[in-house]
Amino acid sequence: MRVLVALALISGASAFAPSAMPRRSAALKPLRMSDAAATTEAAPAEEEAPPPPPPPPKMSQALPFMECPAALDGTMAGDVGFDPLGFTNWIDVRWLREAEIKHGRICQLAIVGFAGTDLGFRLPGEMHQVSSILAHDVALKYGAMNQLFLWLGLFEIFSMAAIFQMLNEDSGRTPGDFKLDPLGFCKTPELEADYKLKEITHCRLAMFAFSGMVTQAVLTQGPYPYL
Repeated sequence: MRVLVALALISGASAFAPSAMPRRSAALKPLRMSDAAATTEAAPAEEEAPPPPPPPPKMSQALPFMECPAALDGTMAGDVGFDPLGFTNWIDVRWLREAEIKHGRICQLAIVGFAGTDLGFRLPGEMHQVSSILAHDVALKYGAMNQLFLWLGLFEIFSMAAIFQMLNEDSGRTPGDFKLDPLGFCKTPELEADYKLKEITHCRLAMFAFSGMVTQAVLTQGPYPYL
């Protein structure tokens, strides 16, 4: 009987005892620095550095205050980036160099003939005994201009074939090159580059010189040097 009474008292007292605290959930643990770093692993990577600024434009060697045209890359002899009117932007630079060399060669020959005539070196015959300024009208009178037009026109027709192949068929021909080197001046690439530079320099000078010579001869109507 005593045992039953003791058990009843113990069971009644246990009803008023505080219950055990539940185990703290792992999800309620305080957030540590290492945990915060782990949460950023899925974040986007650090932003990439901005691209470097584009390189400055290449300036013309002849006109340092102007941008050098793209076609004038320095591969041709005498190329100093001079194209203030932008012809190379819409005309093939090889065509322009062909025209430059052709006019320059003609002017070199014209200077020698123009000055030589007025210095007294003339062909026999009455029609040739005139000054260089009057030679044009005399040549028209005697029909010499027709012959010049014929023979120079034929030369232009044949030369256009080579120019067409250079521009449209990538023949590898360089402007002004007709393989005319009977004395073998251009034996090495170094000599060839040197003579090409000298030729284009004299071509440009001759075009200016002939223009000035003709203008001075007309204004003075006198013999060479037209002072």
